[in-house]
Amino acid sequence: MELSTYFKSVLEMDHAAIVICDLDHTILYMNPTAIHNYEKYGGKSLLGRNVLDCHNPHSIERIKEVVEWFKSDVSHNLVYTYSNEKQNKDVYMVALRDENQNLIGYYEKHEFRTHETMKMYDLW
Repeated sequence: MELSTYFKSVLEMDHAAIVICDLDHTILYMNPTAIHNYEKYGGKSLLGRNVLDCHNPHSIERIKEVVEWFKSDVSHNLVYTYSNEKQNKDVYMVALRDENQNLIGYYEKHEFRTHETMKMYDLW
């Protein structure tokens, strides 16, 4: 089995929304959580669309600014973008690079701060 199958499975099983974009800001991938969370904006139909079309002018400028920062140095790979108090999470933009460290895209990473309520090792 290809390693890419495992990587895709990691993304598919994540409870946080994951939206991957290329450098033209085209939405290439949305995991099931993202499709569900963005259903009122089109859900799966957002695939192939420009993510900038989903943001206000201020956010568009910030996204473009971050991508330029990613491009400027291979060590520029993570930016804290905002906190959502209602959902108790922090949000980051993360650079995606190929095997030669060339920037190929980016995604948004959600870090939830709410303590887990699931029982440990509750298998049944």
